[in-house]
Amino acid sequence: MLELRSVYKTWRPRRGVTRPLLHDLSLRVQPGQTVALLGPSGSGKSTLLKIVAGLEPLDRGAVLLDGQDITGLPPEQRHFALMFQDFALFPHLNVQDNVAFGLVEQRVPKAAARAQARAMLERFGMETFAGSKVWQLSGGEQQRVALARALITRPRVLLLDEPFSALDAALRVQMREEFRRHIDASQMAVLWVTHDEAEARAMGAVGLRMEAGALQPVW
Repeated sequence: MLELRSVYKTWRPRRGVTRPLLHDLSLRVQPGQTVALLGPSGSGKSTLLKIVAGLEPLDRGAVLLDGQDITGLPPEQRHFALMFQDFALFPHLNVQDNVAFGLVEQRVPKAAARAQARAMLERFGMETFAGSKVWQLSGGEQQRVALARALITRPRVLLLDEPFSALDAALRVQMREEFRRHIDASQMAVLWVTHDEAEARAMGAVGLRMEAGALQPVW
């Protein structure tokens, strides 16, 4: 189970000015559960994901996994997968090696990692692009590659920031179904940030809205 306890975070919009961003925020996400986070831009949703991933320090509070405090643990030791809107794909690698990257980092032999990456690309209908450079792909195609890369390492926690924003309506529905199957099979805890309430309701067993630095239940 992923748990946040009394998380505080401030931000500095300009020199000499400090404002609260997250205020006494607590949250639990059970294995196999998807929690959807709604809220306007600038409300702190993406910052919260970065704190969970270990990419952003918190001012006070704790991040726990299965009861263990991991607040001070570096990102690479958390074994979480994080996907932001900008995809963060590697331009010097082809599509297959982008997807295989996390497995190689976990010391899976390259040939085996590439074979698993190819199989994952097939699930996303992207196998014909395996040898392509990511900058040759459309925005929607890049997003599918990023989703494949996020899922291939079977992370304990999956953190998603607007994961379907570049996809058309039909592909969004398809990807929702694919995610549901993968989440159910792997029992990951999933934190899903979106502006789209319909998508949030389709994916999230629990829906929360970020307001004034705190989380308010929506359903």
